[in-house]
Amino acid sequence: MADFSIKPTLTGDLVVLRPVTEDDVPALLPMFDDPEIARLTGAHTDFDEPALRRWYGSRGAQDDRLDLAVVERATGRVVGEAVLNEWDRDNESCAFRICFTPSGIGRGLGTEATRLIVSHAFEALGLHRVWLEVYAFNPRARRAYEKAGFRVEGTLRGALLWEGERVDATVMAALAPEWGASGAAVTP
Repeated sequence: MADFSIKPTLTGDLVVLRPVTEDDVPALLPMFDDPEIARLTGAHTDFDEPALRRWYGSRGAQDDRLDLAVVERATGRVVGEAVLNEWDRDNESCAFRICFTPSGIGRGLGTEATRLIVSHAFEALGLHRVWLEVYAFNPRARRAYEKAGFRVEGTLRGALLWEGERVDATVMAALAPEWGASGAAVTP
């Protein structure tokens, strides 16, 4: 099994996924400033640009995760990020997360980006399982993950405390043997 030290560029019809850099921060800032995106992702943290520049500037040196910028092919604009993290080498699995700026939402970019990075996880990295969590108040994301080939595994009850209310998180996963069989994979 390969590690995450190689940072690929993955190309689809709508998006290109490429290694994220600190130069992408200005394009990604709307993602961190939008209150609805913070709610849907459960982000309680306030981010400032210098901290984000340090964070994204260090992603290329990480060999235990893969952080890719999502670039819309039609415009060349960075509209989000797709990440494989929480790598468990012994069990050939990792977590997946994806987030978009407001301008990148609702146009099919996320579905293609998800398929590209998860296909990379299975085909190039040799992983068996890619999992994620999605909050109960984000049914649109859940539908997108199902469309991309993820299946529900269970519920983490009361996993998020958001504005005084407990919110469940649904755990979903895609498995390598099912991924190919489901037709979810996209050929770059």
